[in-house]
Amino acid sequence: MVAFPSRTRPGARGRRAPRTSGDDRELAILATAERLLGERPLSAISVDDLARGAGISRPTFYFYFRSKDAVLLALLDRVIAEADRASADAFAARSGDRRQDWRDGIKAYHDTFHRHRGVALALAEARVTDEEVQELWARGFEQWVQTCTALIEAERAHGAAPPGPPARELAIVLNSMNERVLHGTFSGKGPAVAEEDVVDVLLDVWLTAIYHTPTPPADRSTD
Repeated sequence: MVAFPSRTRPGARGRRAPRTSGDDRELAILATAERLLGERPLSAISVDDLARGAGISRPTFYFYFRSKDAVLLALLDRVIAEADRASADAFAARSGDRRQDWRDGIKAYHDTFHRHRGVALALAEARVTDEEVQELWARGFEQWVQTCTALIEAERAHGAAPPGPPARELAIVLNSMNERVLHGTFSGKGPAVAEEDVVDVLLDVWLTAIYHTPTPPADRSTD
């Protein structure tokens, strides 16, 4: 057995730094991209910026992503999944009060994209020309439309919401409104609803469209 000097623990001197795994490098690229998107648009971010921020070389970057657009696609995929989970959890945790339940669902959607504001704004930029981003967003959007369609139909079946336009078409309009209004709030460009007001303004429009009043029947206990 080799004896170590009494003042030095085994491996405490001359130890190699832990190797960075591929997953760690990929996460570092994504974290760098999101940080930079909080400072400037995607068009002003280069692959060199991403590689430097992640502590890797440019050739190593291309081992993980084929382009900076692919990095945005990965970020967007994560944010959409996060928004799905948050809104689903909010709608599942019914409080018994319809207005509060809808507010929780809208706020979950808002809070997710607010936390990832830079990604949300980059999405709007990339959707103009990037077909993969368009397709990914369309899949996420379709999921939210289906969820809201089912909720509207259930409220009508319970007699809580009156008849109106087809539930799916109403869900498309309301979710499209969320997207456009939140983009204006997050970007601060053009006429925009103030950050502190946007959830409640959206809520009143949703409730009025679904129930024909911003104060729907409150108690779900008899549903």
